[in-house]
Amino acid sequence: MNILEEIQNCSVEWKELGEVCSIKKGKQLNKNLLIEDGLYPAYNGGQTYSGRTNDYNVEANTIIVSQGGASAGFVNFVDTKFWANAHCYYILPDETRVNNRFVYHFVKMNQKYLMDFQHGAGIPALKADKLSKLLLPIPPLEIQEKIVQILDKMTDYVTELTSELTSELTSRKKQYSFYRDKLLSFEDEVYQVEWKTLDAVSEQTNNIFWNKIGDDELFKYIDLSSVDRVTNKIIETTAITKSTAPSRAQRIVKSDDIILGTTRPTLKRFTKITDDYNNQICSTGFYIFRTNGEVLPNYVYHIFSSSDFYKYLEENQSGVSYPAISDTLVKKYKIPVPSLEIQSRIVQVLDNFDTVCNDLNIGLPKEIELRQKQYEYFREKLLTFIAEGEYSESRVEEWDNSALIKLLQWVFGPIRVELGSICEFVRGNGLQKKDFTEIGKSVIHYGQIYTKYDFTVTETLSKTSEIVFEKLKKAYPNDLVMAITSENVEDVGKAIVWEGKEEIGISGDSYIIRTNQNSRYLNYWFRSISFQSQKERKVTGTKVIRINSKDMEQFKIVLPPLTEQKRIVSILDNFNTLTNSLSEGLPKEIELRQKQYEYWRNRLLNFNE
Repeated sequence: MNILEEIQNCSVEWKELGEVCSIKKGKQLNKNLLIEDGLYPAYNGGQTYSGRTNDYNVEANTIIVSQGGASAGFVNFVDTKFWANAHCYYILPDETRVNNRFVYHFVKMNQKYLMDFQHGAGIPALKADKLSKLLLPIPPLEIQEKIVQILDKMTDYVTELTSELTSELTSRKKQYSFYRDKLLSFEDEVYQVEWKTLDAVSEQTNNIFWNKIGDDELFKYIDLSSVDRVTNKIIETTAITKSTAPSRAQRIVKSDDIILGTTRPTLKRFTKITDDYNNQICSTGFYIFRTNGEVLPNYVYHIFSSSDFYKYLEENQSGVSYPAISDTLVKKYKIPVPSLEIQSRIVQVLDNFDTVCNDLNIGLPKEIELRQKQYEYFREKLLTFIAEGEYSESRVEEWDNSALIKLLQWVFGPIRVELGSICEFVRGNGLQKKDFTEIGKSVIHYGQIYTKYDFTVTETLSKTSEIVFEKLKKAYPNDLVMAITSENVEDVGKAIVWEGKEEIGISGDSYIIRTNQNSRYLNYWFRSISFQSQKERKVTGTKVIRINSKDMEQFKIVLPPLTEQKRIVSILDNFNTLTNSLSEGLPKEIELRQKQYEYWRNRLLNFNE
């Protein structure tokens, strides 16, 4: 019996967390017991440790939850002995019933839910009963262990990537900075270059006159927080109108402007304005550089990233708690102004370095963030699957969900999924029989699927002109093509697998079905009792019968791993071959083999739904 059958044959218990775990609260540690090089961390709120001490009150490998403060509800796992302070809950599971790490992953999944229960006008806190009454699904321990193995591995990816990519990124940035500063220093006495202030090589910029703007006119507002300091890109803006614009929303930006945050300037918030933000609004907290033609925008962009410019900002900012630099002082910064040809070469070199650096720069936080999201996503799917026993996610996911399906199959064996989670349906268009030509591009008309073709097609019977073909939706090798209209129910939903080498045009009243599963396996399933029974409940019409993709996307199919699909296809292909080889002179044998084939097809494709 596989794991999925075990789950389906024994109910998953739901228990309150407090029924299977002891939830305890830490004890206040006197501040004078905190030691800089203490042996053990002391956790006061759960998110990070507040200091170190030479004593501990909780063993290693324990789940903690922040009890008080802004982080109340935050979930963490401490793998060393530690001191739990008064604002720290810790959870001790009954490990005869639940796996410690399984409980951690589940409680971590509910972290936002717990944090939403913060209460109190002063210092927010989380009541113990909100934690103890959290409902926990309890599958068999062996299932818990497999889920933990997968989720722990994903957590390790984040740690590993952070270390490796940070090291590589640091190395590349040093190399980029070295060449950038060398190229922009112009220390070679042989090559003489004129130095000018930013003001001398820039155009005047304008503020918006809100009293001349219509009430409904919408703008994208670029605030200081809109510019990502790692990628130097605009990551998000706020939509504003005349009535909702904040007081700092004053400055009009144009394509190729370079904007620099003058509040806390050493944070180096600067970016180049793309066409997406042309004639939009930025905060008065930005200095806007707009070239007068003497310098290239990208040249100034690299100057803004240079060490000398950073040093100038640092030396000329004023204010202690909220340091800033005025536009007037920024404009006084002098830059070397070589010919535009030389600038272009410098930009080309630095852009290449910047691309190499930023590819990894984006890769580091994005990959870590992706792994973290992927871990959270898979964690949720695994922990909800044990309760629901079915996978029904849409195929259009942030990740190709084939990875998730493979994961579930590895844990649970064959799984029941919705057809839409493994198939993309593309409706055909346009082709009519009058469009057929003697020679031309290969096409399939929907009527041919149930009158001319059988199971697979390697060459089409019909052609059409290049002009007609260009307008048609295309099927590619290993796509399925399904007829969705007929005068009888049997022919609706009949499909072929396109196994030719080229793309082909498809008519209306048919769907191209694209999948990352075994196409032949799917086509055998389309002929099975399971598909036919679901189809018969969804077809519409009397004289002309139809079925649509929205209904079929919700059809349930039991999906074994790809290796098992291949084995099943091999068996059914052999039955097909035997049946067809006896098609002359042996009608009784044909009938017998056909029945035998249908019997085994339905047995092999029936996974006790």
